[in-house]
Amino acid sequence: MNELERIRRVYERRKINQKEDRYSYFNKANLFIIQQREKALIDLLKQFKLVDLSDKKILDVGCGSGGFLREFIKYGAKPKNLFGTDLLEDRIEMAKNLTPNIDLRCGDASNLPYDDHDFDIVMQFTVFTSILDPDMKGEIASEMLRVLKTDGSIIWYDYYLDNPKNPDVKGVKKKEIFELFPDCVIRLKRVTLAPPLMRSLIPFSIILCELLEKIPFLCTHYLGVIKKETKSLRVG
Repeated sequence: MNELERIRRVYERRKINQKEDRYSYFNKANLFIIQQREKALIDLLKQFKLVDLSDKKILDVGCGSGGFLREFIKYGAKPKNLFGTDLLEDRIEMAKNLTPNIDLRCGDASNLPYDDHDFDIVMQFTVFTSILDPDMKGEIASEMLRVLKTDGSIIWYDYYLDNPKNPDVKGVKKKEIFELFPDCVIRLKRVTLAPPLMRSLIPFSIILCELLEKIPFLCTHYLGVIKKETKSLRVG
């Protein structure tokens, strides 16, 4: 079984075994993750002066049903400038039904159907942890850099800890991120309170979860920006 087929089978199993409300906005724990991640993402966009998105061409690699692309419309991006690709056809069909004005394509992210230097922003949210084949990870990272403009930004959000209960995923640590994107300027921050801890505490105190999330070693994900290293960046 090749890696693409393995990933497809994993997600088919998840559809059968996954609790229906686990990733619902009406699930208090999931809503906390979404809201805290959005706060951190907006802070990141402000930090890197990505607040005017009206003319930015944006690609979401592994876009799923298009949720993050819709978030960027809220932040000021124009649907005509948004693009998404995903391996799973049913997710792309769902995304097209929800947002028919966004360019959405089903395909393998290790061979993106876009021109070189085409995008201002290329995003990935929890894609690399679903890939176990290191060669494929490298190919996808190379493709993300290929389609990124020289002064563009990659937005990275993924977890760095392994899940001992789930052998189908593997955390991507900081060292591996730097290896995947050589000769790049990389800025990462730990975010997202460890979900098992958060789920146990959230029924009792949202405030406590917010406080604990400020402690980096209790967080499980990296959120950051990756930029191609240029002369101006090296001088700065």
